[in-house]
Amino acid sequence: MLFVLAMQFFWLYMDELIGKGFGVGLILQLLFYMSATLVPLALPLAVLLASIMTFGNMGENYELVAIKSSGVSLLRIMRPLFVVMMLISGMAFFFSNNIIPVANLKAYTLLYDLRNSKLTLSIREGQFNTEINGYAIRVGSKSKDGKTIKNIIIYDNSAGVGNDKLVLADAGEMIPSEDKRYLIFRLRDGWRYEEAVNGRGGPNSHSQIRMKFKQYDKVFDMSAFTKVKKTDENSMRGGQTMMNISQLNTQIDSVKRSKPREAERYSYELKTYLSIKSDYGKGMAKKIALVKAPKVYAGNFLSQIPDSLRRQVTEMAESQARSAKLYTDVTAKTFEIYEDQLINYLIEWHRKFSLSFACLLLYLIGAPLGAIIRKGGIGLPLIIAVIFFVLYFITSKTGETLSSSKEVPPYFGMWMSSLMLLPFAFFFIRQARNDSKLFSKEWYTNNIEKLFRYFIKSKTKA
Repeated sequence: MLFVLAMQFFWLYMDELIGKGFGVGLILQLLFYMSATLVPLALPLAVLLASIMTFGNMGENYELVAIKSSGVSLLRIMRPLFVVMMLISGMAFFFSNNIIPVANLKAYTLLYDLRNSKLTLSIREGQFNTEINGYAIRVGSKSKDGKTIKNIIIYDNSAGVGNDKLVLADAGEMIPSEDKRYLIFRLRDGWRYEEAVNGRGGPNSHSQIRMKFKQYDKVFDMSAFTKVKKTDENSMRGGQTMMNISQLNTQIDSVKRSKPREAERYSYELKTYLSIKSDYGKGMAKKIALVKAPKVYAGNFLSQIPDSLRRQVTEMAESQARSAKLYTDVTAKTFEIYEDQLINYLIEWHRKFSLSFACLLLYLIGAPLGAIIRKGGIGLPLIIAVIFFVLYFITSKTGETLSSSKEVPPYFGMWMSSLMLLPFAFFFIRQARNDSKLFSKEWYTNNIEKLFRYFIKSKTKA
């Protein structure tokens, strides 16, 4: 299962990795790290398929019938493997908590380096190539040897002032230097165009220089293509997928503590936007108080302010209101960021436990299913395993999406798939204990024939 999922990842990123000159070692290293990150998907599916195949083989060879005839129940037959599954679930939790965060860090760091590195210059016929910084190169055609080229166009904007230099040539060769640090375009029968600026301004400030050549060597620096740039792993840390339970608990506690502190700071800072609380506002209030107020209040508040101060008070109030709104919007966005961080941390926290429980749950589904279908091998068991795994995968991703969008709490979203599949486990165990023929073709054909005979008899009597 892990191999299948790893190959799916490889085909997904093949276009970005193939043709850049990466060594086999780097590709295998990336696949190794990504295989570790795919264990949460592969392990439950492998457990489900293995349990169906194991009990299916026992049912197909009538071993279950022989064991049951000696007085041993199905639950007792499942008990030793259930103990083994508990050990596997414990190992799955250890792997998820200690290995996967490190693998995620190394995998995504290496993938980032590979996606942003260019080890070879890929020049295709009839297309402009901009991989060399500051140049745009177009080759009309290339020979089979990969060196001889024709109809070459080179735009040079390395000076940072636009395409002020242009090279056109009918033919040429691409020749790498011995140390692979430079690539030489040996061009023949062409023209060079350069635009010069004399700095005096006016309509005559620009001039164009045209030069014809029989042979011209254009040298490109290939130092950026010599090796993969390695990003510092510490700069990639911080994502919840790269943390263990202890680190997640620390981050969750930190976010929970930050929210009340931010609320307290907001309450304190907001007072500065209330003019009556500030020194300037108190001074203004004293000026207004010096004016003899009417005995009976009439009109609005502004009517009580003298004309000489009314405009000043109005502008100050509008300015303070705008500032208070802006500060409130920023604080609300900060609270939203805290809430998103908390949800992401909680989702990852529950994921580490739900993986272990999923192994147990899918064993409890697969074992009785194998006893019911009584088919071993990799045919029918694989089909049934894929059906239930797809159901598990869809419900788990749906729950995670609902949790991320704040539609449901993280604990409910991350355990939703387990809660939905748990009744199937009890149902299949009950059917297997009663020797149900739920997946027997003969059982369905016999019942359909009985139903047809019943309708025929009812129609005859009528």
